[in-house]
Amino acid sequence: MAGSVVIGVLTGLLIVVQAVLLARGITDVVLRDKGVGQVAWLLAGVLIARAALVWLQDVVAQRAAAAVKSTLRRQVLEHSLKLGPTWLSRERSSALTTLLTKGLDDLDPYFARYLPQLVLAATVPAGVVGWMATGDLLAAGTVAVTLPLIPIFMALVGWATEAHSRRRQHALAVLAHHFSDVVAGLPTLKLFGRAKGQVGAVRQVTDRHRVPSMKSLRLAFLSSFVLELLASISVALVAVGVGLRLIDGKLGLETALLVLILAPEAYVPLRQVGAHFHASADGVAASEEVFRVLETPLPERGERTDVPDLRVTPLHLHDVTVRYPDRDEPALEGFDLDLWPGEVVALAGPSGAGKSTVLAAVLGFVVPERGVVIAGASAADEFTPERWRAQFAWVPQRPGLRTGTITDNIRLARPNATDDQVLRALAEAGAPELDPSQPVGEGGRLLSGGQQRRVALARALITEAPVLLLDEPTAGLDAEAEAAVVRHLRASGRTVLLVAHRPALLAAADRVVTVGATTTADLSTESVLVR
Repeated sequence: MAGSVVIGVLTGLLIVVQAVLLARGITDVVLRDKGVGQVAWLLAGVLIARAALVWLQDVVAQRAAAAVKSTLRRQVLEHSLKLGPTWLSRERSSALTTLLTKGLDDLDPYFARYLPQLVLAATVPAGVVGWMATGDLLAAGTVAVTLPLIPIFMALVGWATEAHSRRRQHALAVLAHHFSDVVAGLPTLKLFGRAKGQVGAVRQVTDRHRVPSMKSLRLAFLSSFVLELLASISVALVAVGVGLRLIDGKLGLETALLVLILAPEAYVPLRQVGAHFHASADGVAASEEVFRVLETPLPERGERTDVPDLRVTPLHLHDVTVRYPDRDEPALEGFDLDLWPGEVVALAGPSGAGKSTVLAAVLGFVVPERGVVIAGASAADEFTPERWRAQFAWVPQRPGLRTGTITDNIRLARPNATDDQVLRALAEAGAPELDPSQPVGEGGRLLSGGQQRRVALARALITEAPVLLLDEPTAGLDAEAEAAVVRHLRASGRTVLLVAHRPALLAAADRVVTVGATTTADLSTESVLVR
């Protein structure tokens, strides 16, 4: 902004100098019968300087746009990670992705054209009117009176544009979300012969984006016409007054030329602001959505870094109650659990009883409405999330795999792991037959469901975390692979808290805690089955 202000002031000065030189050169030729050699060279120098300032303005604006977009993207990603998977599960991932890519790219016109033009609109008209007042006070007064009409009409048009931009941004998010869902489910739709049936649905959603886009363009064209018409009428008023006084001999030719050359320059920056406002409206709408994410409050967490070593420290959950914002009933109510070092505990119960919520509460992804998670003598929320979560290795129900090889995905948890350690982790995860160099594809699409889960389990086992939190770790595995996983889990000596439905996992646990085994009369009763 500081660079734009300096460039704007220099541009205003050069506009005045250019008008003075041009008026003097024409007067010298018409009235004084002089050459224009020196004036022409000075005028050429001014034009070159103005061109250089335009180039410099563009460079400054593009760098500012790149820096702001990079900063906003980084802040949104960091804030989203701090908000955790629970918050992300309530957001449309495709809409968030569109916001961070196409949405923030729309800020380029805002920084590259709108803001620099806004600076020019604040500096050039003031300088032009001030210089005109030194030669023709009446013309300067006419410009000063008509100039405010343009911002007034710009404000009226801007209010309508803002509403259109919000609707267009929303339509784009809906389109991205729907298209993402269709692409993700295309194999299933193709399998059941329903793929062609989605053509009409995609066309309908696309029209919902096309219609607001065309309305925005129509509004932009109409507003440009209004601003151009106002500026033309204003310049015409100045020209008529100057011409009449020039005929009456009340105004000299050089002064009249100076006023006529400068008058349009006073309106150009304001007209350009109105034109560029429409180009930047989409970026402003996207930035509002970005700030909505950034202003989402983070869960309150402590700042202690002295997290106790969970290899020798027990973990206690006392009266933990968790309620999600979009659900009336609590996802977990009055839950108690004591997890001792080296113990393997299985969480059993019907789907939706809150087993995964227990793991989320331990990791700090959700803040209990009531109750506390305690390590030793300290509550989990007293520690910084990064230090606390470093004590755990987590395998969720749907493991996230990225494009790359199996080794790349396993090393996400331990970047400095050797090839031997990767092979050992795969063996412990019941997948010694998998080739570490095998590509996994986007989201693990080149692997079967069981292979995806074993890669995720290997990623957890390769860490040095003392506690393993596993959500259905053997889903999709055959009996032999499951037995190998169970054997390695028990031999690891780590504390294991796992969500299980399969009998082999339940039989391998030291204890089975049934989540959701409550009655209306006693909601805090915990059913504990000891093997």
